[in-house]
Amino acid sequence: MSLPKPIPGGPEWHVDWERLSASYAWIAALQGCEQNPQWHAEGDVWVHTRMVAEAMAANPVWRDLEALDRDTLFAAALLHDVAKPACFRREPDGRITARGHSARGEVMARRILWELGTPIETRERICALVRSHQVPFFLFDRPDRDRLLFAISHEVRCRDLALLTEADARGRVCADRGALLEKVELFVEYCREMECLDAPRAFVSAHSRFEYFRREGRDPNWHAHEAFRCEVVLLSGLPGAGKDTWIRDNAASRAVVSLDAIRHEMGVTPDADQGPVVAAGRQRARELLRQGTSFVWNATNLSRRIRRQCIDLFADYGARVRIVYLEAAPETLRQRNQSRAMPISNRVLERMLLHWEVPNRIEAHDVEWVQT
Repeated sequence: MSLPKPIPGGPEWHVDWERLSASYAWIAALQGCEQNPQWHAEGDVWVHTRMVAEAMAANPVWRDLEALDRDTLFAAALLHDVAKPACFRREPDGRITARGHSARGEVMARRILWELGTPIETRERICALVRSHQVPFFLFDRPDRDRLLFAISHEVRCRDLALLTEADARGRVCADRGALLEKVELFVEYCREMECLDAPRAFVSAHSRFEYFRREGRDPNWHAHEAFRCEVVLLSGLPGAGKDTWIRDNAASRAVVSLDAIRHEMGVTPDADQGPVVAAGRQRARELLRQGTSFVWNATNLSRRIRRQCIDLFADYGARVRIVYLEAAPETLRQRNQSRAMPISNRVLERMLLHWEVPNRIEAHDVEWVQT
C-alpha cells in the first residue's frame, strides 16, 4: 500500500469513510477537533475533511484525470488539514485557531506517506499541495505574490492546487464561500497569464532561477552572470540514508566537511549541543571556499532554514550549489542507524522527523533525489 486507500473510482465514485477511518489513526484523530465557526460552520475537522474529499470526488474535472493524478489529489484532500488537531488553540478571547497547520501538515503528511511506502515523487507532490492548499485564498494579498507563485509552480502543478483549494472551499459552510471560489478562479487565470498553470515558471538558466529565489526584488527574466569558483555538493537526509556511501561511490576524490566526523573529533554526542560542531564545520568550509576548492558538505540538513544558511554561505563565495538528497525506507533506515558507530537515539530521530523538509527544486542550482 503506497497511498491512503480506498480511493473512489467510477462509476459510483463512492468514498468508503468507514474503511478509511478504521484504517488510519490520523483520519480518526480529526474527529472532535473544533474549528472557527466563522469559517467552518459545518462542524469539526472530520466533517470538513469528509466534505472536501466528497467535493473532490464529485468534481468532473478530477474524475477525468489520469489515475495517479486522481489518487494524488484525493490523498491531498484527506491530508490537507491533518495538522489541525496538533495546531488547535483556543485564544483568550475564545476564538479557535490552527495557525501553522499547513506547514506542519506538510511534515506530518511526509511522515505518514513515508511509512506507507509512497514513492518520493508522488509523496512530495502531495506534501506540496498540503503546504500550499490555502495560497489561492490569500495570494493577491501578498506583496511577493509572483515569487510565491513561481516557487509553488516548481513543486506542484498550479492547476492541481486550484482543484484542491476549490474542494476546500466547497467542503465548508461559511458566509463567504462564493468569494473563496472566485479567488480560486482568479488564481487559475493569473497562473495562466504568468505561464505557470501546468508547468514550472521558466527561467533563462538554473543560476538565474537560483538567484531569483535567493534574493527578493529580482527580475524573473534577468539573465544572471555565471562565474563559479567551485562546486559544493550539499548532502541531505536522515541518519542512515546513505550519505557516506554516496560520497564513497560518487565523490571519493573531493574534500569533505562532515559534521559527523567533527562531532567524533570533538567528542560531542548527537544528543548534546551541536553549536560548536556546526561552527567548526562552517570554518572549514570557509577555508575551502576561499581556496576555490570544490567539496562535499555532509550533514543531515533536514530543514529549509538550515540548508538556506549553508547555501547562502557557499553562494556568497561564488560556488555553484548542488543538493543531493538521499532517502531510505523506514525499516532500512532504522536498521542502518543501529549499525552505526554512534547510533541516533529514537528520541533524537523522532525530533528530526518533526523538522523533516525534503529539498525542493528551487533551493539550489541542481537538486537530486536518490532512493537508497
